[in-house]
Amino acid sequence: MNTLVSTFYRNLTCGLAAVLITLALSLTFVQSTAVAPGTRAAAEAFVPREPLHAWFGQPEPAVLVD
Repeated sequence: MNTLVSTFYRNLTCGLAAVLITLALSLTFVQSTAVAPGTRAAAEAFVPREPLHAWFGQPEPAVLVD
């Protein structure tokens, strides 16, 4: 394969990757701004929420014992 074709494929691959990354970021931006701040989407209204302590750390402060 000559240098011209190799350079073309490299540029094409990088260009397509840039387009896919831009598309993914654009879609996440559109999804995050689809509902006005302070309101909840209809599908989100029925999702049960776990308390924060159920995922991170302990529910109560740790007790130090001598």
